[in-house]
Amino acid sequence: MLNLERLRTLDALARHGSVSGAAAGLHVTTSAVSQQMAKLEREVGQQLLAKNGRGVRLTDAGRLLADHAARILSQVELAQADLEEQRGKAVGELRVSAFPTAMRGLLPATLSALRADHPGLRVGCHELEPAPAVTAVVRGDIDLAVVLDWYNKPLPIPDVLAKAPLLDDPADVAMPAAHPLADRAEVDLEDFADDEWITWGEGEFCHEWLMFTLRDKGIEPRVAHRAEEHHTQLALVAAGLGVCVAPRLGRDPMPAGVRMVPVRQRVRRHVYVVWRADADRRPSIRAAVEALRAAGAGLR
Repeated sequence: MLNLERLRTLDALARHGSVSGAAAGLHVTTSAVSQQMAKLEREVGQQLLAKNGRGVRLTDAGRLLADHAARILSQVELAQADLEEQRGKAVGELRVSAFPTAMRGLLPATLSALRADHPGLRVGCHELEPAPAVTAVVRGDIDLAVVLDWYNKPLPIPDVLAKAPLLDDPADVAMPAAHPLADRAEVDLEDFADDEWITWGEGEFCHEWLMFTLRDKGIEPRVAHRAEEHHTQLALVAAGLGVCVAPRLGRDPMPAGVRMVPVRQRVRRHVYVVWRADADRRPSIRAAVEALRAAGAGLR
């Protein structure tokens, strides 16, 4: 009989395309992946992996079995959902991710509520940016992810995922207290065409949004500094080194010497949670979504 954990390893190899990627997705060592695959090959009596340069590739037999493995694991997910639904309790393990400001501004209240209301549920969470988080949910590496998109730049969500809105997160322009526009009641992004910008890392979803939005307004931004963390960006603003867009979720405490001014044409992020549609009936998923929505409602 085929071993489920070895099929899970084969599925991870097919999805990630490498032994190291499969190991990272399964949270095991590359040696453990290789050992599981060697055992699976002995189990089926066929070669499933072949060398491909420095890496490996699936053989025809490997691809065939990987397709079956994906369907088997999907059925296991449905079985788990059915069993949880019949039991009617949120129990077991739930893997959650969130982007950094949601991790700080939304997850503490959510995790506290889940611990109090569902003591049999073990929740583990870690930070992930929106795009890799969506991929991780599709792959089954995590169960549920808090992600975002912007009012004018949606995040692509595959059809296999379900989602629920949590909150709209307005963003302001953060500028040094000595900036000429610091005492304005409202500003336009165009007002900062000549300023130096502090933004996120190259390729990050929020950075791409900012470049897209400013260029759409005819502004070629002068990016002076990049920082992934909002608090680091605000520290640079406080030092008089530029301006940045600062969403409100998770941004307190504010450093001295920074002024926040709302944008006249409202700039906002949509924050929502995604999970695999085939896990929709799991009480643990439902409990986590409910707790996240309650935490989001408390921030409006």
